[in-house]
Amino acid sequence: MENFIFGRYMPGNSLVHNLNPAMKILISFYFIVIVFFANNYLTYALLFFLCFISLYLSKIPFGFFLKGIRPLILLIVITVLLQLFFSAGGHIYFSFWIFKITSLGLISAAYIFMRFMLIITISTLLTLTTSPLAISYGIEKILSPLKKIHCPVDTIALMISIALRFVPTLTDEATSIMNAQRSRGVDFGNGNLVKRIKSLIPLLVPLFVSAFKHADELSVAMEARGYSPEMKRTKFKSYLIGMNDYISMMLFFVISLMIIFFRN
Repeated sequence: MENFIFGRYMPGNSLVHNLNPAMKILISFYFIVIVFFANNYLTYALLFFLCFISLYLSKIPFGFFLKGIRPLILLIVITVLLQLFFSAGGHIYFSFWIFKITSLGLISAAYIFMRFMLIITISTLLTLTTSPLAISYGIEKILSPLKKIHCPVDTIALMISIALRFVPTLTDEATSIMNAQRSRGVDFGNGNLVKRIKSLIPLLVPLFVSAFKHADELSVAMEARGYSPEMKRTKFKSYLIGMNDYISMMLFFVISLMIIFFRN
Protein backbone atom coordinates (compact mmCIF):
# COMPACT_ATOMS: atom_id res chain seq x y z
CA MET A 1 0.00 0.00 0.00
CA GLU A 2 2.95 2.29 0.57
CA ASN A 3 3.71 2.05 -3.17
CA PHE A 4 0.31 3.45 -4.18
CA ILE A 5 1.00 6.62 -6.15
CA PHE A 6 -2.41 7.72 -7.44
CA GLY A 7 -3.16 11.16 -6.03
CA ARG A 8 0.48 11.92 -5.25
CA TYR A 9 2.26 14.85 -6.85
CA MET A 10 5.84 14.37 -8.01
CA PRO A 11 7.48 17.81 -8.53
CA GLY A 12 9.39 18.26 -11.75
CA ASN A 13 10.18 20.60 -14.62
CA SER A 14 9.29 18.40 -17.57
CA LEU A 15 7.20 19.33 -20.57
CA VAL A 16 4.20 17.50 -19.08
CA HIS A 17 4.61 19.22 -15.70
CA ASN A 18 4.61 22.64 -17.36
CA LEU A 19 1.44 22.14 -19.40
CA ASN A 20 -1.60 24.19 -18.48
CA PRO A 21 -3.59 22.29 -15.77
CA ALA A 22 -6.93 22.85 -17.50
CA MET A 23 -5.52 21.55 -20.80
CA LYS A 24 -4.04 18.51 -19.06
CA ILE A 25 -7.37 17.64 -17.46
CA LEU A 26 -9.21 18.10 -20.78
CA ILE A 27 -6.63 16.02 -22.64
CA SER A 28 -6.87 13.26 -20.01
CA PHE A 29 -10.67 13.09 -20.27
CA TYR A 30 -10.44 13.24 -24.07
CA PHE A 31 -7.98 10.31 -23.98
CA ILE A 32 -10.33 8.26 -21.77
CA VAL A 33 -13.14 8.82 -24.28
CA ILE A 34 -10.84 7.77 -27.14
CA VAL A 35 -10.02 4.52 -25.33
CA PHE A 36 -13.61 3.33 -25.77
CA PHE A 37 -13.41 3.88 -29.54
CA ALA A 38 -10.50 1.44 -29.91
CA ASN A 39 -11.67 -2.02 -30.91
CA ASN A 40 -8.63 -3.82 -32.34
CA TYR A 41 -5.00 -4.40 -31.46
CA LEU A 42 -3.68 -1.72 -33.83
CA THR A 43 -5.80 1.04 -32.24
CA TYR A 44 -4.80 -0.08 -28.75
CA ALA A 45 -1.15 -0.09 -29.84
CA LEU A 46 -1.52 3.56 -30.90
CA LEU A 47 -2.95 4.45 -27.49
CA PHE A 48 -0.17 2.63 -25.62
CA PHE A 49 2.36 4.44 -27.80
CA LEU A 50 0.76 7.76 -26.85
CA CYS A 51 0.90 6.80 -23.15
CA PHE A 52 4.56 5.80 -23.45
CA ILE A 53 5.47 9.11 -25.12
CA SER A 54 3.60 11.04 -22.40
CA LEU A 55 5.35 9.08 -19.65
CA TYR A 56 8.74 9.60 -21.30
CA LEU A 57 8.18 13.36 -21.63
CA SER A 58 7.14 13.58 -17.96
CA LYS A 59 10.60 12.25 -16.93
CA ILE A 60 9.02 9.98 -14.33
CA PRO A 61 11.02 6.73 -13.96
CA PHE A 62 9.21 3.89 -15.70
CA GLY A 63 10.01 1.42 -12.92
CA PHE A 64 8.64 3.80 -10.28
CA PHE A 65 5.45 4.22 -12.28
CA LEU A 66 4.89 0.46 -12.70
CA LYS A 67 5.59 -0.12 -9.02
CA GLY A 68 3.04 2.52 -8.12
CA ILE A 69 0.15 1.05 -10.14
CA ARG A 70 0.86 -2.50 -8.91
CA PRO A 71 -1.72 -2.27 -6.06
CA LEU A 72 -4.45 -1.84 -8.70
CA ILE A 73 -3.53 -5.05 -10.53
CA LEU A 74 -5.85 -7.17 -8.32
CA LEU A 75 -8.87 -5.07 -9.30
CA ILE A 76 -7.91 -5.37 -12.98
CA VAL A 77 -7.40 -9.15 -12.73
CA ILE A 78 -10.80 -9.70 -11.06
CA THR A 79 -12.57 -7.66 -13.76
CA VAL A 80 -10.70 -9.49 -16.54
CA LEU A 81 -11.55 -12.92 -15.07
CA LEU A 82 -15.25 -12.01 -14.86
CA GLN A 83 -15.14 -10.94 -18.50
CA LEU A 84 -13.23 -14.09 -19.43
CA PHE A 85 -15.50 -16.67 -17.79
CA PHE A 86 -18.90 -15.06 -18.35
CA SER A 87 -18.65 -13.75 -21.93
CA ALA A 88 -20.53 -15.92 -24.42
CA GLY A 89 -19.94 -16.20 -28.14
CA GLY A 90 -17.43 -17.68 -30.51
CA HIS A 91 -15.61 -21.00 -30.23
CA ILE A 92 -15.78 -22.69 -26.79
CA TYR A 93 -12.34 -23.73 -25.50
CA PHE A 94 -13.35 -24.74 -21.97
CA SER A 95 -16.66 -25.28 -20.18
CA PHE A 96 -17.39 -26.21 -16.56
CA TRP A 97 -20.69 -25.55 -14.78
CA ILE A 98 -21.44 -21.82 -15.37
CA PHE A 99 -17.88 -21.01 -16.43
CA LYS A 100 -16.94 -20.87 -20.10
CA ILE A 101 -13.85 -19.72 -21.92
CA THR A 102 -14.69 -18.71 -25.46
CA SER A 103 -12.81 -16.98 -28.26
CA LEU A 104 -14.98 -13.88 -27.82
CA GLY A 105 -14.38 -13.99 -24.06
CA LEU A 106 -10.61 -14.05 -24.55
CA ILE A 107 -10.76 -11.05 -26.88
CA SER A 108 -13.10 -9.13 -24.55
CA ALA A 109 -10.87 -9.88 -21.55
CA ALA A 110 -7.80 -8.65 -23.43
CA TYR A 111 -9.57 -5.44 -24.43
CA ILE A 112 -10.84 -4.84 -20.88
CA PHE A 113 -7.31 -5.32 -19.51
CA MET A 114 -5.84 -2.85 -22.00
CA ARG A 115 -8.59 -0.30 -21.32
CA PHE A 116 -7.98 -0.47 -17.59
CA MET A 117 -4.23 -0.08 -18.03
CA LEU A 118 -4.62 2.91 -20.36
CA ILE A 119 -7.12 4.73 -18.13
CA ILE A 120 -5.09 4.08 -14.95
CA THR A 121 -1.88 5.19 -16.67
CA ILE A 122 -3.21 8.51 -17.97
CA SER A 123 -5.08 9.26 -14.70
CA THR A 124 -2.04 8.52 -12.55
CA LEU A 125 0.19 10.55 -14.86
CA LEU A 126 -2.18 13.50 -14.45
CA THR A 127 -1.98 13.45 -10.65
CA LEU A 128 1.78 12.83 -10.64
CA THR A 129 2.53 15.86 -12.80
CA THR A 130 -0.15 18.28 -11.48
CA SER A 131 -0.20 19.70 -7.96
CA PRO A 132 -3.52 19.76 -6.02
CA LEU A 133 -3.65 23.55 -6.35
CA ALA A 134 -3.10 23.32 -10.10
CA ILE A 135 -5.84 20.66 -10.38
CA SER A 136 -8.19 22.95 -8.47
CA TYR A 137 -7.30 25.81 -10.84
CA GLY A 138 -7.84 23.61 -13.90
CA ILE A 139 -11.23 22.29 -12.74
CA GLU A 140 -12.33 25.81 -11.88
CA LYS A 141 -11.37 27.07 -15.36
CA ILE A 142 -13.12 24.18 -17.11
CA LEU A 143 -16.32 24.64 -15.09
CA SER A 144 -16.22 28.45 -15.17
CA PRO A 145 -19.15 28.71 -17.70
CA LEU A 146 -21.38 27.17 -15.00
CA LYS A 147 -20.91 30.28 -12.87
CA LYS A 148 -23.50 31.96 -15.07
CA ILE A 149 -26.16 29.66 -13.60
CA HIS A 150 -24.80 30.26 -10.06
CA CYS A 151 -23.13 26.86 -9.77
CA PRO A 152 -20.53 26.82 -6.89
CA VAL A 153 -17.62 26.07 -9.19
CA ASP A 154 -14.96 27.23 -6.71
CA THR A 155 -16.32 24.93 -4.00
CA ILE A 156 -16.52 21.94 -6.35
CA ALA A 157 -12.94 22.48 -7.53
CA LEU A 158 -11.73 22.82 -3.94
CA MET A 159 -13.53 19.62 -2.87
CA ILE A 160 -12.02 17.59 -5.72
CA SER A 161 -8.49 18.90 -5.13
CA ILE A 162 -8.71 18.23 -1.37
CA ALA A 163 -10.01 14.70 -2.02
CA LEU A 164 -7.09 13.98 -4.35
CA ARG A 165 -4.67 15.54 -1.88
CA PHE A 166 -5.77 13.24 0.94
CA VAL A 167 -5.61 9.99 -1.06
CA PRO A 168 -1.84 9.52 -0.48
CA THR A 169 -2.12 10.86 3.10
CA LEU A 170 -4.75 8.29 4.08
CA THR A 171 -2.85 5.58 2.19
CA ASP A 172 0.29 6.30 4.21
CA GLU A 173 -1.71 6.30 7.44
CA ALA A 174 -3.34 2.98 6.52
CA THR A 175 0.14 1.51 6.03
CA SER A 176 1.30 2.83 9.41
CA ILE A 177 -1.81 1.46 11.16
CA MET A 178 -1.37 -1.95 9.49
CA ASN A 179 2.26 -2.12 10.60
CA ALA A 180 1.25 -1.14 14.14
CA GLN A 181 -1.49 -3.80 14.20
CA ARG A 182 0.89 -6.43 12.84
CA SER A 183 3.31 -5.66 15.67
CA ARG A 184 0.43 -6.43 18.06
CA GLY A 185 -0.19 -9.81 16.46
CA VAL A 186 -2.95 -9.00 13.96
CA ASP A 187 -2.65 -11.15 10.82
CA PHE A 188 -4.22 -9.59 7.71
CA GLY A 189 -3.17 -12.32 5.27
CA ASN A 190 -4.17 -15.70 6.67
CA GLY A 191 -7.52 -17.39 7.27
CA ASN A 192 -10.73 -17.63 5.29
CA LEU A 193 -12.63 -14.71 3.77
CA VAL A 194 -14.69 -14.01 6.92
CA LYS A 195 -11.58 -14.00 9.12
CA ARG A 196 -9.78 -11.63 6.76
CA ILE A 197 -12.73 -9.23 6.75
CA LYS A 198 -12.85 -9.28 10.57
CA SER A 199 -9.10 -8.57 10.70
CA LEU A 200 -9.73 -5.31 8.80
CA ILE A 201 -11.84 -3.87 11.65
CA PRO A 202 -8.75 -2.83 13.69
CA LEU A 203 -7.59 -1.02 10.53
CA LEU A 204 -10.83 0.70 9.49
CA VAL A 205 -11.80 2.17 12.87
CA PRO A 206 -8.59 4.18 13.47
CA LEU A 207 -8.45 5.10 9.78
CA PHE A 208 -11.95 6.64 9.92
CA VAL A 209 -11.05 8.44 13.15
CA SER A 210 -7.90 9.82 11.50
CA ALA A 211 -9.87 10.93 8.40
CA PHE A 212 -12.40 12.84 10.51
CA LYS A 213 -9.55 14.37 12.53
CA HIS A 214 -7.85 15.58 9.33
CA ALA A 215 -11.15 17.02 8.06
CA ASP A 216 -11.73 18.87 11.34
CA GLU A 217 -8.18 20.28 11.43
CA LEU A 218 -8.45 21.38 7.79
CA SER A 219 -11.78 23.15 8.36
CA VAL A 220 -10.36 24.97 11.41
CA ALA A 221 -7.26 26.00 9.44
CA MET A 222 -9.34 27.30 6.51
CA GLU A 223 -11.66 29.19 8.86
CA ALA A 224 -8.67 30.72 10.69
CA ARG A 225 -7.33 31.99 7.37
CA GLY A 226 -10.62 33.66 6.52
CA TYR A 227 -11.74 31.30 3.76
CA SER A 228 -15.28 31.91 2.55
CA PRO A 229 -16.83 30.28 -0.55
CA GLU A 230 -19.00 33.37 -1.14
CA MET A 231 -16.06 35.75 -1.51
CA LYS A 232 -14.23 36.27 -4.79
CA ARG A 233 -10.75 34.78 -4.56
CA THR A 234 -7.57 35.89 -6.28
CA LYS A 235 -4.90 33.54 -7.66
CA PHE A 236 -1.29 33.46 -6.51
CA LYS A 237 -0.25 31.94 -9.84
CA SER A 238 -1.82 32.21 -13.27
CA TYR A 239 -1.37 29.46 -15.85
CA LEU A 240 -1.18 30.55 -19.48
CA ILE A 241 -1.95 28.35 -22.47
CA GLY A 242 1.24 28.03 -24.51
CA MET A 243 2.36 26.45 -27.76
CA ASN A 244 3.12 23.11 -26.06
CA ASP A 245 -0.51 22.90 -24.92
CA TYR A 246 -1.80 23.36 -28.47
CA ILE A 247 0.72 20.85 -29.85
CA SER A 248 -0.30 18.28 -27.21
CA MET A 249 -3.97 18.71 -28.01
CA MET A 250 -3.30 18.40 -31.72
CA LEU A 251 -1.26 15.20 -31.16
CA PHE A 252 -4.09 13.60 -29.21
CA PHE A 253 -6.59 14.75 -31.84
CA VAL A 254 -4.52 13.25 -34.67
CA ILE A 255 -4.21 9.95 -32.80
CA SER A 256 -7.98 9.92 -32.28
CA LEU A 257 -8.53 10.39 -36.02
CA MET A 258 -6.14 7.49 -36.71
CA ILE A 259 -8.06 5.29 -34.26
CA ILE A 260 -11.37 6.12 -35.93
CA PHE A 261 -9.78 5.34 -39.32
CA PHE A 262 -8.23 2.00 -38.25
CA ARG A 263 -11.06 0.70 -36.05
CA ASN A 264 -13.12 -2.23 -37.33
